[in-house]
Amino acid sequence: MHGLGNDFVVIDAVRQKLDLQPGQARFLADRHFGVGCDQILVVEKSSEPGVDFGYRIFNADGGEVEQCGNGARCFVRFVHEQKLSDKREIRVATRSGIIAPRLEANGEVSVDMGVPRFLAAEIPFISDTDAVLQPLQVGDQSASISVVSMGNPHAVQVVEDVNTAPVEATGPLIENHPRFPRRVNAGFMQIVDRHAIRLRVFERGTGETLACGSGACAAVVAGIRRGLLDSPVRVTMRGGELRIAWADEHAPVIMTGPAVTVFSGEIDLP
Repeated sequence: MHGLGNDFVVIDAVRQKLDLQPGQARFLADRHFGVGCDQILVVEKSSEPGVDFGYRIFNADGGEVEQCGNGARCFVRFVHEQKLSDKREIRVATRSGIIAPRLEANGEVSVDMGVPRFLAAEIPFISDTDAVLQPLQVGDQSASISVVSMGNPHAVQVVEDVNTAPVEATGPLIENHPRFPRRVNAGFMQIVDRHAIRLRVFERGTGETLACGSGACAAVVAGIRRGLLDSPVRVTMRGGELRIAWADEHAPVIMTGPAVTVFSGEIDLP
């Protein structure tokens, strides 16, 4: 499946037993020897009252992570297509909390991504303050970033032009910066107007992807907090567009966009 070109292998672990290991995740994600994807999504049963499914996310490097916005949209379409649920809106448990993706009548999917978090300790990010703008030494240059957790950590900076932004050069340096103990997703945001941005994201454990749902949410939140944007915001990425709405600092972020099934099949895991 894919959400704006951010592609996934989605596995039904409700009707079959699965204990996915890091090496198996790397095999599935390999575009030459496996299936090929940015991340692997595992759909599980939930034992929590009022929660429909569990949701595990593995990066292409085999590491398990907390959240994935584009994956959440694919998740709800998957459970409908596989007849695991007929609910239009489901409640899904992730490592970072409960999310609520909803399949809309027009085929798009809206996801309540939860309330963003900004305290440095919650990102986690090593800093003496929780200021909206934080200095970060990247190689021989200093960048100004905003740190946001959308259930997973993001460092967002404003650039003049995303086409010429040094995503491939500085993305890995930010991702693995020692001030981010669990690494971080690095976002590069160009302001188009108060309701539109362009965005590229170097994702933790994967590299740059065509789109990043949680990264789009984090960028819009960072832009609104800096006084540069007003909700709702259209986010244009290389794979397409998302719509992000955020009412205030105590409200959840709502993300809306497409989710597409490419093919289904079976595979023997090593």
